[in-house]
Amino acid sequence: MASSTLKEVARSNRKAPTPAAQRLWRFLRGRRLNGYKFAREVVIGCYIADFVNRCHKIIIEVDGGQHGEKAVIAYDNKRTEFLGEEGYQVVRIWNNEVFENISGVLENILLKLQCAEHRHPRLEPHEREKED
Repeated sequence: MASSTLKEVARSNRKAPTPAAQRLWRFLRGRRLNGYKFAREVVIGCYIADFVNRCHKIIIEVDGGQHGEKAVIAYDNKRTEFLGEEGYQVVRIWNNEVFENISGVLENILLKLQCAEHRHPRLEPHEREKED
């Protein structure tokens, strides 16, 4: 898929998110999660990531039931491998977890971000603005 087409798909996804992605975004947007900045529907290579923290190279993927199917699992594995080669850690969260255990989901994301700080030290607020 061409880069411009991927960007169009990402833009479309931002305008019409899944209910689970929309719910999670309420907690991630505007640095609401302990000051960590996230972008949503970000093109990385030939893939679109649901939520990305670029500073600590963490990707959050919110997955529906189709991600349990063999063909989709194989695709997800290939995608995760590529993103890993790009330096990203992919965190997968099931849709139902977002609705049934949002505090646990946010706790898990925070833990991943805090662990990533050892790999990519967090910048002070005035330094983060330069990065954004």
